[in-house]
Amino acid sequence: MSCRNTTELHILGSSDQLVLQPLWDQLRARDALTQSPLFAVIFSISTYVGFCLPFVVLDVLCPWVPALRRYKIHPDFSPTARQMLPCLGQTLYQHAVFVLPLTLLSWACGPAPWPREAPELLQLARHVLGCLLLFDAEFFAWHVLHHKVPWLYRTFHKMHHRNSASFALATQYMSAWELFSLGFFDAVNVTVLQCHPLTVLVFHVLNIWLSVEDHSGYDFPWSTHRLVPFGWYGGVTHHDLHHSQFNCNFAPYFTHWDRILGTLRSK
Repeated sequence: MSCRNTTELHILGSSDQLVLQPLWDQLRARDALTQSPLFAVIFSISTYVGFCLPFVVLDVLCPWVPALRRYKIHPDFSPTARQMLPCLGQTLYQHAVFVLPLTLLSWACGPAPWPREAPELLQLARHVLGCLLLFDAEFFAWHVLHHKVPWLYRTFHKMHHRNSASFALATQYMSAWELFSLGFFDAVNVTVLQCHPLTVLVFHVLNIWLSVEDHSGYDFPWSTHRLVPFGWYGGVTHHDLHHSQFNCNFAPYFTHWDRILGTLRSK
Protein backbone atom coordinates (compact mmCIF):
# COMPACT_ATOMS: atom_id res chain seq x y z
CA MET A 1 0.00 0.00 0.00
CA SER A 2 2.80 2.35 0.95
CA CYS A 3 4.67 1.52 -2.25
CA ARG A 4 1.54 2.18 -4.35
CA ASN A 5 0.97 5.56 -2.66
CA THR A 6 4.57 6.53 -3.32
CA THR A 7 4.22 5.57 -6.97
CA GLU A 8 0.98 7.57 -7.28
CA LEU A 9 2.62 10.63 -5.75
CA HIS A 10 5.53 10.27 -8.16
CA ILE A 11 3.18 10.07 -11.12
CA LEU A 12 1.22 13.10 -9.87
CA GLY A 13 4.42 15.08 -9.46
CA SER A 14 5.55 14.09 -12.95
CA SER A 15 2.21 15.12 -14.48
CA ASP A 16 2.37 18.46 -12.64
CA GLN A 17 5.81 19.01 -14.07
CA LEU A 18 4.69 18.05 -17.57
CA VAL A 19 2.01 20.77 -17.44
CA LEU A 20 4.70 23.47 -17.36
CA GLN A 21 7.41 21.70 -19.35
CA PRO A 22 6.32 22.93 -22.82
CA LEU A 23 6.29 26.54 -21.60
CA TRP A 24 9.68 26.08 -19.94
CA ASP A 25 11.11 24.49 -23.10
CA GLN A 26 9.92 27.48 -25.13
CA LEU A 27 11.68 29.88 -22.76
CA ARG A 28 14.88 27.83 -22.77
CA ALA A 29 14.83 27.75 -26.56
CA ARG A 30 15.06 31.56 -26.54
CA ASP A 31 18.29 31.56 -24.57
CA ALA A 32 19.76 34.33 -26.74
CA LEU A 33 17.21 36.62 -25.08
CA THR A 34 16.66 35.02 -21.68
CA GLN A 35 20.38 34.60 -20.97
CA SER A 36 21.17 38.13 -22.10
CA PRO A 37 22.41 40.58 -19.43
CA LEU A 38 19.63 42.92 -20.60
CA PHE A 39 16.82 40.40 -20.14
CA ALA A 40 15.95 41.27 -16.54
CA VAL A 41 15.65 45.00 -17.28
CA ILE A 42 13.72 44.50 -20.53
CA PHE A 43 11.39 42.03 -18.81
CA SER A 44 10.76 44.34 -15.86
CA ILE A 45 10.13 47.49 -17.92
CA SER A 46 7.98 45.82 -20.57
CA THR A 47 5.84 44.02 -17.98
CA TYR A 48 5.36 47.18 -15.94
CA VAL A 49 4.51 49.44 -18.89
CA GLY A 50 2.31 46.73 -20.42
CA PHE A 51 0.25 46.53 -17.23
CA CYS A 52 0.06 50.31 -16.89
CA LEU A 53 -1.07 51.03 -20.45
CA PRO A 54 -4.70 49.79 -20.13
CA PHE A 55 -5.19 52.04 -17.10
CA VAL A 56 -3.56 54.96 -18.92
CA VAL A 57 -6.07 54.48 -21.75
CA LEU A 58 -8.92 54.41 -19.21
CA ASP A 59 -7.60 57.60 -17.59
CA VAL A 60 -7.57 59.32 -20.98
CA LEU A 61 -11.07 58.11 -21.84
CA CYS A 62 -12.62 58.69 -18.42
CA PRO A 63 -13.46 62.42 -18.86
CA TRP A 64 -15.27 61.56 -22.09
CA VAL A 65 -16.92 58.30 -20.98
CA PRO A 66 -19.01 58.97 -17.85
CA ALA A 67 -19.77 55.25 -17.41
CA LEU A 68 -16.13 54.64 -16.44
CA ARG A 69 -16.39 56.96 -13.46
CA ARG A 70 -18.54 54.49 -11.54
CA TYR A 71 -15.44 52.31 -11.23
CA LYS A 72 -13.06 55.10 -10.19
CA ILE A 73 -12.32 55.51 -6.50
CA HIS A 74 -11.99 59.26 -7.11
CA PRO A 75 -14.52 59.92 -9.91
CA ASP A 76 -13.55 63.58 -10.38
CA PHE A 77 -9.83 62.92 -10.72
CA SER A 78 -8.03 62.04 -13.94
CA PRO A 79 -4.23 62.29 -14.10
CA THR A 80 -2.84 64.69 -16.67
CA ALA A 81 0.10 64.19 -18.98
CA ARG A 82 2.10 66.50 -16.69
CA GLN A 83 1.50 64.05 -13.85
CA MET A 84 1.98 60.81 -15.78
CA LEU A 85 5.08 61.59 -17.85
CA PRO A 86 7.37 62.44 -14.91
CA CYS A 87 6.34 59.16 -13.27
CA LEU A 88 7.20 57.19 -16.38
CA GLY A 89 10.43 59.16 -16.78
CA GLN A 90 11.44 58.37 -13.19
CA THR A 91 10.90 54.66 -13.76
CA LEU A 92 12.93 54.61 -16.99
CA TYR A 93 15.69 56.72 -15.44
CA GLN A 94 16.08 54.49 -12.39
CA HIS A 95 16.14 51.31 -14.44
CA ALA A 96 18.79 52.77 -16.74
CA VAL A 97 20.99 54.33 -14.05
CA PHE A 98 20.60 51.91 -11.14
CA VAL A 99 18.94 48.61 -12.11
CA LEU A 100 20.85 48.01 -15.35
CA PRO A 101 24.37 48.38 -13.85
CA LEU A 102 23.45 46.01 -11.01
CA THR A 103 22.02 43.52 -13.50
CA LEU A 104 25.19 43.69 -15.61
CA LEU A 105 27.34 43.20 -12.52
CA SER A 106 25.32 40.17 -11.46
CA TRP A 107 25.55 38.70 -14.96
CA ALA A 108 29.32 39.31 -15.08
CA CYS A 109 29.74 37.35 -11.84
CA GLY A 110 28.37 34.32 -13.64
CA PRO A 111 24.69 33.71 -14.46
CA ALA A 112 23.31 30.48 -13.04
CA PRO A 113 22.43 27.97 -15.78
CA TRP A 114 18.75 27.21 -16.14
CA PRO A 115 17.68 23.62 -15.34
CA ARG A 116 16.23 21.40 -18.05
CA GLU A 117 13.19 20.42 -15.99
CA ALA A 118 10.22 22.71 -15.31
CA PRO A 119 8.96 23.05 -11.74
CA GLU A 120 5.91 21.11 -10.61
CA LEU A 121 2.73 23.15 -10.83
CA LEU A 122 1.91 22.82 -7.13
CA GLN A 123 5.48 23.68 -6.18
CA LEU A 124 5.34 26.80 -8.33
CA ALA A 125 2.04 27.86 -6.73
CA ARG A 126 3.40 27.29 -3.20
CA HIS A 127 6.57 29.25 -3.88
CA VAL A 128 4.75 32.16 -5.53
CA LEU A 129 2.38 32.40 -2.55
CA GLY A 130 5.32 32.12 -0.17
CA CYS A 131 7.15 34.94 -1.96
CA LEU A 132 4.06 37.14 -1.81
CA LEU A 133 3.56 36.52 1.91
CA LEU A 134 7.23 37.17 2.70
CA PHE A 135 7.27 40.33 0.59
CA ASP A 136 4.07 41.50 2.26
CA ALA A 137 5.59 41.09 5.74
CA GLU A 138 8.91 42.70 4.81
CA PHE A 139 7.35 45.67 3.09
CA PHE A 140 4.87 46.13 5.94
CA ALA A 141 7.75 46.48 8.45
CA TRP A 142 9.72 48.73 6.07
CA HIS A 143 6.65 50.83 5.35
CA VAL A 144 5.66 51.37 8.98
CA LEU A 145 9.23 52.36 9.84
CA HIS A 146 9.38 54.92 7.02
CA HIS A 147 6.11 56.47 8.16
CA LYS A 148 6.92 56.52 11.87
CA VAL A 149 10.44 57.99 11.55
CA PRO A 150 10.09 61.53 10.10
CA TRP A 151 13.62 61.61 8.65
CA LEU A 152 13.10 58.36 6.77
CA TYR A 153 9.75 59.57 5.43
CA ARG A 154 11.09 62.94 4.25
CA THR A 155 14.27 61.52 2.77
CA PHE A 156 13.09 58.32 1.13
CA HIS A 157 9.32 57.72 1.08
CA LYS A 158 7.71 61.14 0.67
CA MET A 159 8.31 61.06 -3.08
CA HIS A 160 5.89 58.15 -3.48
CA HIS A 161 3.15 60.13 -1.70
CA ARG A 162 3.31 63.23 -3.88
CA ASN A 163 0.25 61.96 -5.74
CA SER A 164 -2.46 61.61 -3.09
CA ALA A 165 -4.87 60.14 -5.66
CA SER A 166 -3.08 57.20 -7.22
CA PHE A 167 -2.85 56.24 -10.87
CA ALA A 168 -1.09 53.34 -12.53
CA LEU A 169 2.10 55.09 -13.67
CA ALA A 170 2.63 56.42 -10.12
CA THR A 171 3.26 52.85 -8.92
CA GLN A 172 7.03 53.10 -9.35
CA TYR A 173 7.30 56.82 -8.69
CA MET A 174 9.67 56.35 -5.77
CA SER A 175 13.17 57.10 -4.53
CA ALA A 176 16.13 54.94 -5.54
CA TRP A 177 16.38 53.67 -1.95
CA GLU A 178 12.79 52.46 -2.02
CA LEU A 179 13.34 50.78 -5.37
CA PHE A 180 16.47 49.05 -4.05
CA SER A 181 14.65 47.95 -0.90
CA LEU A 182 11.82 46.31 -2.83
CA GLY A 183 14.27 44.70 -5.24
CA PHE A 184 16.31 43.37 -2.32
CA PHE A 185 13.24 41.79 -0.72
CA ASP A 186 12.37 40.11 -4.01
CA ALA A 187 15.88 38.75 -4.52
CA VAL A 188 16.19 37.44 -0.95
CA ASN A 189 12.79 35.73 -0.99
CA VAL A 190 13.29 33.76 -4.20
CA THR A 191 16.75 32.74 -2.96
CA VAL A 192 15.57 31.63 0.49
CA LEU A 193 12.76 29.57 -1.01
CA GLN A 194 15.09 28.23 -3.73
CA CYS A 195 12.60 29.11 -6.43
CA HIS A 196 12.86 27.70 -9.93
CA PRO A 197 13.64 30.39 -12.56
CA LEU A 198 10.14 29.97 -14.04
CA THR A 199 8.67 30.53 -10.58
CA VAL A 200 10.74 33.70 -10.26
CA LEU A 201 9.37 35.02 -13.54
CA VAL A 202 5.78 34.20 -12.56
CA PHE A 203 6.24 35.84 -9.17
CA HIS A 204 7.66 39.01 -10.71
CA VAL A 205 4.80 39.24 -13.22
CA LEU A 206 2.20 38.76 -10.48
CA ASN A 207 3.94 41.15 -8.10
CA ILE A 208 4.13 43.88 -10.74
CA TRP A 209 0.47 43.39 -11.68
CA LEU A 210 -0.73 43.56 -8.08
CA SER A 211 1.33 46.71 -7.48
CA VAL A 212 -0.06 48.42 -10.58
CA GLU A 213 -3.62 47.38 -9.74
CA ASP A 214 -3.19 48.72 -6.18
CA HIS A 215 -2.30 52.15 -7.57
CA SER A 216 -4.63 52.17 -10.57
CA GLY A 217 -7.49 54.05 -8.88
CA TYR A 218 -10.08 51.68 -10.40
CA ASP A 219 -12.20 49.25 -8.40
CA PHE A 220 -13.74 46.80 -10.85
CA PRO A 221 -16.04 43.84 -10.05
CA TRP A 222 -13.12 41.57 -11.07
CA SER A 223 -10.45 43.41 -9.05
CA THR A 224 -8.24 41.03 -7.09
CA HIS A 225 -9.51 42.01 -3.65
CA ARG A 226 -13.04 40.98 -4.71
CA LEU A 227 -11.80 37.52 -5.71
CA VAL A 228 -10.13 36.69 -2.35
CA PRO A 229 -12.67 35.75 0.36
CA PHE A 230 -13.00 37.04 3.93
CA GLY A 231 -11.29 40.35 3.20
CA TRP A 232 -7.80 38.87 3.54
CA TYR A 233 -6.60 40.77 0.48
CA GLY A 234 -6.91 44.55 0.65
CA GLY A 235 -6.27 45.53 -2.95
CA VAL A 236 -6.83 48.90 -4.55
CA THR A 237 -9.38 50.23 -2.05
CA HIS A 238 -7.12 49.24 0.84
CA HIS A 239 -4.06 50.94 -0.62
CA ASP A 240 -5.91 54.04 -1.75
CA LEU A 241 -6.90 54.70 1.86
CA HIS A 242 -3.23 54.56 2.81
CA HIS A 243 -2.41 57.24 0.25
CA SER A 244 -5.21 59.49 1.47
CA GLN A 245 -4.87 58.95 5.23
CA PHE A 246 -1.15 57.99 5.59
CA ASN A 247 -1.46 56.26 8.99
CA CYS A 248 -3.24 53.04 8.03
CA ASN A 249 -3.14 50.04 5.68
CA PHE A 250 0.64 49.72 5.50
CA ALA A 251 0.72 46.22 4.01
CA PRO A 252 0.86 46.26 0.21
CA TYR A 253 -1.43 43.30 -0.41
CA PHE A 254 -2.83 41.21 2.44
CA THR A 255 -4.60 42.56 5.50
CA HIS A 256 -3.47 40.28 8.35
CA TRP A 257 -0.55 42.44 9.53
CA ASP A 258 -2.71 45.55 9.66
CA ARG A 259 -5.40 43.56 11.51
CA ILE A 260 -2.91 42.30 14.08
CA LEU A 261 -1.35 45.70 14.75
CA GLY A 262 -4.57 47.72 14.60
CA THR A 263 -3.75 49.77 11.51
CA LEU A 264 -6.44 48.31 9.25
CA ARG A 265 -9.13 50.67 7.98
CA SER A 266 -11.88 50.05 5.47
CA LYS A 267 -13.15 53.61 5.02
